[in-house]
Formats: sequence, structure tokens, C-alpha cells
Amino acid sequence: MVEHPAYPVGLRLTGRRVVVVGGGQVAQRRLPALVAAGADVTLVSPSATPSVEAMADAGEIRWERRRFADGDLADAWYALVATADAEANARISAEAEHFRVWCVRSDDATAATAWTPATGRSEGVTVAVLTTDTPDPRRSAAIRDAVVEGLRDGTLVAPQQRTRTPGVALVGGGPGDPDLITVRGRRLLAEADVVIADRLGPRDLLDELPPHVEVIDAAKIPYGRFMAQEAINNALIEHAKAGKAVVRLKGGDPYVFGRGMEELQALAEAGIACTVVPGISSSISVPGAAGIPVTHRGVAHEFTVVSGHVAPDDERSLVDWKSLAQLRGTLVILMGVDKIGAIARALVAHGKNPSAPVALVQEGTTASQRRVDATLGTVGEVVRTEAVKPPAVIVIGDVVTVNPRP
Repeated sequence: MVEHPAYPVGLRLTGRRVVVVGGGQVAQRRLPALVAAGADVTLVSPSATPSVEAMADAGEIRWERRRFADGDLADAWYALVATADAEANARISAEAEHFRVWCVRSDDATAATAWTPATGRSEGVTVAVLTTDTPDPRRSAAIRDAVVEGLRDGTLVAPQQRTRTPGVALVGGGPGDPDLITVRGRRLLAEADVVIADRLGPRDLLDELPPHVEVIDAAKIPYGRFMAQEAINNALIEHAKAGKAVVRLKGGDPYVFGRGMEELQALAEAGIACTVVPGISSSISVPGAAGIPVTHRGVAHEFTVVSGHVAPDDERSLVDWKSLAQLRGTLVILMGVDKIGAIARALVAHGKNPSAPVALVQEGTTASQRRVDATLGTVGEVVRTEAVKPPAVIVIGDVVTVNPRP
């Protein structure tokens, strides 16, 4: 046991030699951070995991495929000892002591001269957590996670201290579950002055916003009230020009049938800076939440995502339904609930098997998620009898039956 707590310090390792002894799982975990720090890393080990070997093949580290030899640490600034041989670790640690090289030992922290903290990063801040006695990795990691999460969602920083940048962020909110928004998207929400939100965005996140944040409803409810795209663009421009930090919160990804590029173009014409934050598209996440992989080995080697908001016989349609009917992979249709009957008939007319399995996943990833199965020949009637309503993702193909439903 040590009598005094470790002294925390940040090492600037750019261009400085670091020696890692042992190419197993510990090295696999620690090497990426050393490489990211710019260290000149030499790995000394007769063998290595495939991931560590790939780093050597890519030139990120130098790998000397041998056992440790006396003098290997003579010109090192930092060492990580991670072999499975306790006696060898003790000998290497002794050499580090001799050459005054700070040395981490994965097998015996009490015999080491340095400890690796549990680290996390958020927007230019590095959080490093050490316990005061011997390292307690689980406790350190739990504290690190709590602090980093607080920094990312803004709860650990007072509102008046938040770094807020005027302009607009187009944020993909994911398929609906508030936990599926990206870390960056959630942080930008915490820093926003104005949020212009779609109906299909993660609505539960709006309840977490501070009272001073103005929330504008840009819901586009099918066959109901809607805020015209031009009005949305004008609102984005108006609030950004007023010096506000504006988040345009969308469902899924801004560029997957989200009209994100239209909004980006309008902002660019107005000279307003815009950040685009990708989101998890419902085209893959909603089927996944319902147990459907859009690709599967031996079943589907490709998947195609199309919009179904325009019927196949509509002159405005840009979809080549005839070509889609010839594909062997998975077909994912968004915004197509009310047109699925016509879509199914078009696909069958162009050669698609009417017995092809179909799944409709309504309100995917939310507490109201519901899955309804059919075939291409029956889906139009099933949607009517089962009263399937939008939003729903439609999946057509053999992947629907890969994972049998309980």
C-alpha cells in the first residue's frame, strides 16, 4: 500500500519514445491513446493480438517481435509493462526505476511508479480519475463516466458558463428513443437558446431543456397542420441572426429524407454558419430494434432505402420500382404506410414474389413500438385491418424471417 496519493499530471508525449512490453489485451486497450497523444511507440513482444498487429502494419507503432532485452528502456520517457510473466514484469520495472522512466504495470499497481487513470473526453476537456490509495478501476471508471456525461449533456456546467456558439446546428435526433441521439447532438441541445423540433424527433429530450430555451414546433403531421419549409428556413435564419444558438432537431438523420440540405442551402445563402450532426437513421435502427437485420450473411448482401410518400403511378415519383423489384436484397420503405398497397402491387407487377415477407414497425424504438407482419400480397389489407399508422418503417425481404418471433 502507498502512504500518499498519486500526484496527477498530464504527460505531453508527442514525438517522445514510449515502450510497451507485451502485445496482449492490455496493450490493445492502451495503445490507441498513446498513438493519439503523438507518442513514438515501440512495442516489444514476441506476439500480439490481431488488433495490435494491425496497428503495427499500419505504421502507427513499431513492433519488435522479441522478448524484452536489457537496455530497452534506456532512452524511453514512459513505459507500460503488460506481459503475463510476473518475474519479467518485475525485471522490466526495475530497469525503468534505474533509468528513471515512469512505468505502469498491469499486474501489480503497487509496484509501479505510475498509474493509468480512467480517462474520458468531452469537447476539449480530458477527465482523468484516480483513486487515492491503490487503483480501483471500477470505481474510477464509474466516476469518470458520471463526470463526462455531465459535461456532455451540460448538467455539470452552469448555464451562464456554457460555451455557446451563435449559429445553427442541424441535429439528427435518431429514431425516437431519446437515448439514441448522438453525444454531440445532446450537448448542442444543452447549449441551445432556440430549438426548432420535428414531430418525429426525440420529443422526450425537450422536457430536459432549461425554461429559458424557446421551443418551436415544426411538426409536419401527415394530412394535418404543418409548418411550411420556407417558414422553417426563415425561423432558423431569424434566430441565428439575433445571435442565438439554434438547434434544428430532426428525426433520424438530417440528410435521409429530412430536407436537411434545403435548410443548409438557405442558411448558406443567408451567410449563417451551420453545423451538421448526423443521426441514426430509422431505416436501419428501427428494423434492428424489432429484431430484423437489414443484411444477413447468405440472405441479403445489400439493402435499399426509398421514400414511399409518392405512389408508384404518380408522375412526381423518382423511384424506379421496376428495377427495385429485380433486386434480391432488402427493401426498406420510409413514409410509405398509406401507399404500401399501391407499392406492393407495383412490385408484384414487375416480378416480385407476392409471398415475399414484409414487416411494418410502427413507432420504432419508443415505448409504443409495434411490429406487424404480412406478405407483399397481403400487406395492403393487413395495414388496413391492423390500423397501422405512421410513422412506420416497412421492410421487405427474407431478412424479415431470419430471427423467428417468439
